[in-house]
Amino acid sequence: MVTPCPAARAGRGDNDQYLRAPVKKSRRPRLRRKQPLQPLSPCLLPGDSGICDLFESPSSGSDGAGSPAAPGRRGPAQHSAQLDLRTFREYGQSCYAFRKERESHFHAREALARQPQVTAESRCKLLSWLIPVHRQFGLSFESLCLAVNTLDRFLATTPVAADCFQLLGVTSLLLACKQVEVHPPRVEQLLALCCGAFSRQQLCNLERIVLHKLGFSLGAPTVGFFLEHFTHARVDAGQARVSQALEAQALAQAVAELSLADYAFCSYAPSLLAICCLALADSMLQRPLPVDLSLGGHPEPELQDCLGKLQLLVAINGTSLAHVLPLQICDKCSLSTSSQ
Repeated sequence: MVTPCPAARAGRGDNDQYLRAPVKKSRRPRLRRKQPLQPLSPCLLPGDSGICDLFESPSSGSDGAGSPAAPGRRGPAQHSAQLDLRTFREYGQSCYAFRKERESHFHAREALARQPQVTAESRCKLLSWLIPVHRQFGLSFESLCLAVNTLDRFLATTPVAADCFQLLGVTSLLLACKQVEVHPPRVEQLLALCCGAFSRQQLCNLERIVLHKLGFSLGAPTVGFFLEHFTHARVDAGQARVSQALEAQALAQAVAELSLADYAFCSYAPSLLAICCLALADSMLQRPLPVDLSLGGHPEPELQDCLGKLQLLVAINGTSLAHVLPLQICDKCSLSTSSQ
């Protein structure tokens, strides 16, 4: 039996803390919200980018899962931003050298060589449908370029049935948007565009197959990247003002968008296609100091061959090109607004 010390016995009536067992100090209570965070819309669907979205994405709309943003004429803020020359001077050349070196590893020159059912015509039809879809969702040009690159590289490795080709297109777009967009489209939105022909499980299964076939290597150097680099380079060298360079970039981006659907341009490297699109844009805008074609480091015969095909492409699709360009650019280039 443990006997308390005399001091403890003397003050037992007043202070009995010497007889008590030590008590563990309680932690500070956590502050908890009385009400959990609620979504902005009561009928939102779980996100498809690996996390649950608490807030509705701008591209999803408030009227359901299958409602992309309304189509409209592309404004200046949608195709270009102000140039960051300071960052370009620090990292531009090293980033360009790295991507230029890896360009050939991501370039599928003969995507349809192993396809018994998918033809150049069916590819053109799919991308002619996918390009307006990307525009309706308000996605970036980089997302479209990555989607086409993913599509072509998968076609180069795996035969695809004709009835699954559209599903491959929306799957490639979803994979590209997960890399680039802050709010990628939801699976339900993409499936709704296919008129319910495919299920969510089919899209998710195909997404796994594409990732496996491509070895999870999706960061391809695209036409969009090289267009931005060449635009920065010409402004930094004093060959064009910022406003002129951005206008030429917007027009070149629209021309490159047309070329993505044409299988004949798959043989050209993205950097070659980008510099030729800029050169054609300068010609259409009648700029006295066109872009330096030597920026891409390509032989002169390849440059002239690509330029000739791009000129023919623009001549055939002038009306479509005028519909996606801002009005101020249509007024300056050889595409008249009366063709709309």
